[in-house]
Amino acid sequence: MATFFGEVVVAPSRAGLDEEEEEREETPEDREIRRELEKKRSGRGGGSAAEGGEIDVLWSGVAQEPFVCSRFIVAIGRNAAAFLSSFILDSVCWEVVGVVKLWNEWCRTSSTTNVLPTDSFCLFYRLISDPTVLLCQCSCYVAEDQQFQWLEKVFGSMQKEGLQVTILSTCPVADYKTQESTLTLASPFLKALKTKEFQEQVCCPLLEQPNIVRDLPAA
Repeated sequence: MATFFGEVVVAPSRAGLDEEEEEREETPEDREIRRELEKKRSGRGGGSAAEGGEIDVLWSGVAQEPFVCSRFIVAIGRNAAAFLSSFILDSVCWEVVGVVKLWNEWCRTSSTTNVLPTDSFCLFYRLISDPTVLLCQCSCYVAEDQQFQWLEKVFGSMQKEGLQVTILSTCPVADYKTQESTLTLASPFLKALKTKEFQEQVCCPLLEQPNIVRDLPAA
């Protein structure tokens, strides 16, 4: 239970609890489509393993794993990734050190093993002057059943002690729940969620009830 609204908490998952009920509601066509997607996700549908559901994180120039990381900034979604490109990465202070390979219904990254910006929509950058600072641009779609694997593999490469993680994401103003008219809101605007471990002052107001974050940012 959250001690205050705006705190990020880990909620118990109901994934798989209603699987039998969902299967009873499926039509034969639905089951066939689901089976074909599962085959592609697992690489058994005629594609290569790199085109299946397995998520691969490839690092270049990283001496050892788990490596020391003090600050990790993740931009999720095209708008957040574009913000990093325009205001932070538009300099020679950063170098590409990693890439995520994945396949799903909306995203097919390259099956090559080279760490190149053209190979993926999910890239990791390291600050040259301080190699413990990492940025991640994730402009590709990560499916619900791939989010845990994405987190496990990305954070599995890093030491957790002393690690500060900042997530940047966006949503339409129309989805923002407020008693005010969204037409009068000055947009874009910034709101924050934080964990109880984060003791520093946040740079903007906290997100009000009943607004929430979803998908990979929430994970």
